[in-house]
Amino acid sequence: GLSRLKTICPYMRIWGISATIGNLEEAREVLLGPNTDYLKNSVLLKAQLNKKITVKSIIPKIMETFPWRGHLGLRLLESVIPVIEQSKTTLIFTNTRSQCEIWFQKLLEKHPELAGEIAMHHGSINKETRLWVEQAIRNESLKAVVCTSSLDLGVDFAPVETVVQIGGPKGVARFLQRAGRSGHRPGKESIIYFLPTHAIELVEASALQQAVKEKAVEDRIPYLNSYDVLVQYLTTLAVSDGFYPEEIYTEVKNTFCYQAMGRGEWEWLLNFIALGSQSLQAYDEYKKVEVTESGCFKVTNRGVAMRHRFQIGTIVGDANLTVRYQKGGYIGTIEEYFISKLKKGDVFTFAGRNLEFIRIKEMQVHVRNSRKKTSKVPAWMGGRLTLSAQMSKLLREELYSVSQPEEKQTIEIQSLAPVFDRQRSESIVPKPKEFLIETFKTRDGYHHVFYPFEGRFVHEAMGSLLSYRISLLSPISFSLAFNDYGFELLSDKAVDMQEVLDNDLFTTEYLFEDLQKSLNSTEMARRKFRDIAVISGLVFTGYPERGVKMKHLQSSSQLLFDVFKDYEPDNLLYLQAFRETFEHQLEEGRLRLALERIARQEVVWKACQKPTPFSFPIITDRLREKLSSEKLADRIRKMTAILTR
Repeated sequence: GLSRLKTICPYMRIWGISATIGNLEEAREVLLGPNTDYLKNSVLLKAQLNKKITVKSIIPKIMETFPWRGHLGLRLLESVIPVIEQSKTTLIFTNTRSQCEIWFQKLLEKHPELAGEIAMHHGSINKETRLWVEQAIRNESLKAVVCTSSLDLGVDFAPVETVVQIGGPKGVARFLQRAGRSGHRPGKESIIYFLPTHAIELVEASALQQAVKEKAVEDRIPYLNSYDVLVQYLTTLAVSDGFYPEEIYTEVKNTFCYQAMGRGEWEWLLNFIALGSQSLQAYDEYKKVEVTESGCFKVTNRGVAMRHRFQIGTIVGDANLTVRYQKGGYIGTIEEYFISKLKKGDVFTFAGRNLEFIRIKEMQVHVRNSRKKTSKVPAWMGGRLTLSAQMSKLLREELYSVSQPEEKQTIEIQSLAPVFDRQRSESIVPKPKEFLIETFKTRDGYHHVFYPFEGRFVHEAMGSLLSYRISLLSPISFSLAFNDYGFELLSDKAVDMQEVLDNDLFTTEYLFEDLQKSLNSTEMARRKFRDIAVISGLVFTGYPERGVKMKHLQSSSQLLFDVFKDYEPDNLLYLQAFRETFEHQLEEGRLRLALERIARQEVVWKACQKPTPFSFPIITDRLREKLSSEKLADRIRKMTAILTR
């Protein structure tokens, strides 16, 4: 879009404003285009403002030596009440929509006097309700709002005095963005409280305080050669007045994303929109653009043009169903996979109400209000956030400060003394040049736990890579569990860890090949291809209120993926699915750096007698996948009782 405007109006002024991007020079190049007059004549301005941001941690009075995710959050609910009472308006940020629903319900349940003074705001609630909440904040008629990233950006609320962050935000930029919602006036102080969902998250709180002092914000890595977006852009031009390839090629080449694109790729894309690529040429539905005698690429079919207009955009969500009362009142949107699990009469919590499920009709969920209590809360397939590279580095530095004298430690690190003391008695707290591996046996089997402190995505990839390489030494199968701090390989027999170290299984050699074999990279790319197929227009998501069901959308994109895999393996959209899976989902570059760091560290292998405080959150995360919340809490209570004897 911006490249088109620059072509039409070459003297246009372009402004880019951001407070939370680390790589500003690269961002300027992305905005203005590499090697352009815009870039040569541009100026980068940095405000000399020292915005005061105060980070306060909510520290539990009794520190548990065996922490686990999700356990602590709601237990600290009473600590949030004084914060709400002392402030004009408080925004309570959660990382997920389901967590937002739970906190809103629990606050009202424990403190019914807040009814009418507290509201909820997330992206799946209907627009009218969201706008009402935003206006109520401006009018100072709400004491608190439980919200998600839907209130991160683009809103200016002077009355907000305080922000509460539930759980680790996983990134410095996100944390600063949320902190900035309070004291949103020149010279005003921003105050943010950090409420951990398990004890070790207090290390994150300490790291965030350091990040605020150093203004250490993450770099944003730009996408390159996103051919699905370019296909959509070319089709949009063809739907309007049409385009001549030579003119548009120059325009596209002047953008950061496509600067490395060659003539071969360009010709392939033109062929794709006109003939539907090599393997789809027999099907008329993929021949969307016609070439006129003058060489202009134009869409002449009214149906093709209409379907394309409905599908313009690059945000692809899972199939959303609208939630309505039987009499027609619109409540919000919910994902198909959650509703598909419900039976008629089941009650679930959504938009702060208990709703009874009646039926699904034409992509609409019909419900009625219910007085029944329920523990069913919709979960959205957004996935869990992972620690950014910057946050991982800061986290490791804070963890290493444990070995320093107490007066040099932050309050958060000092408060975790019982956890660290217990960790030292069972194993060690790693120092900067140490990489910790723990092994122990329980009734579940043999546990092998590794602590790179690099974030969930890197740990998932590293765990799969290591389990594959170990299986090459001797036949063995593992189940994998991971969190932001480390990963666990669980098996029915012990692994000779010395053999693992002797064979240098953490090497970066053959990394790409081993990753492809260890992870089901084809399946991951297949899932990624669904988004690419939608953005490029290969599959149609349906008309408003008459969308295509998720399973049909998935099967259509999977069929195309298999066709390209078997008959056209050099298809640019097919190759893009693999490239983006490795670069952005598995973070191959970051994984490589982590393995290189481990190679420079001293590996400390501790054969423990039982689970340690560091391993406990990882073990309980694995159990969470198998047990209901009640059974999980019961099982963990028993485990904790045994471990603290």
